[in-house]
Amino acid sequence: MNRPLLILVAGGSASGKSTVVQEILDKAGIEDVLIIKHDDYYLDQTDLPLEVRYLTNYDHPSSLDNDLLYDHLTKLLDGKAIDKPVYDFVMHTRSQEIEHISSKPIIIVEGILILENEKIRELSNMNLFVELDDDTRFIRRMLRDMSERGRSLESIIQQYEKTVKPMFHKYIKPTKRYADVIIPNDRRHDIAVDLIVTKINQFTGGKL
Repeated sequence: MNRPLLILVAGGSASGKSTVVQEILDKAGIEDVLIIKHDDYYLDQTDLPLEVRYLTNYDHPSSLDNDLLYDHLTKLLDGKAIDKPVYDFVMHTRSQEIEHISSKPIIIVEGILILENEKIRELSNMNLFVELDDDTRFIRRMLRDMSERGRSLESIIQQYEKTVKPMFHKYIKPTKRYADVIIPNDRRHDIAVDLIVTKINQFTGGKL
């Protein structure tokens, strides 16, 4: 197998990264793809009491186990399988569940801070940044966290004001400079998607 194509997709929390990725895959007609969530590589906090885990700043680079992700991506790019961790956002630590996943011709890693790490960027063939205004992202995040993560409205607002918003402007937004394509997700982005699909076809020879 040829070396897989690695695509990194960054953007603020709830900016629509997964939706844009699916749009690209649909447009390119690609099914044989591996999508990894950077979120699953948050550090294990099993040894910490739950009340301490609640205070975790998930928007700071230090919250992520990028060494493990780098090791896993290196193996996947060599065609090897990995045992990927799964993060439990209700318990604020890694789940005991492990996902055994094999390499595929296209590997996509999504995450708010995925472009922040230089070693991981050096592995990548294409870097994307999905952009959406702060207010819309906050509303989307609020609805998601309440429905999927059992969060209260008060805790969501406190976290957003204390860490999410300031960390976005300090650590996440500046990584736009590493993106090959910046995709505005507040309006139609057909041209950006077409450009990315064309580039994917160039890498793969249109064989996927």
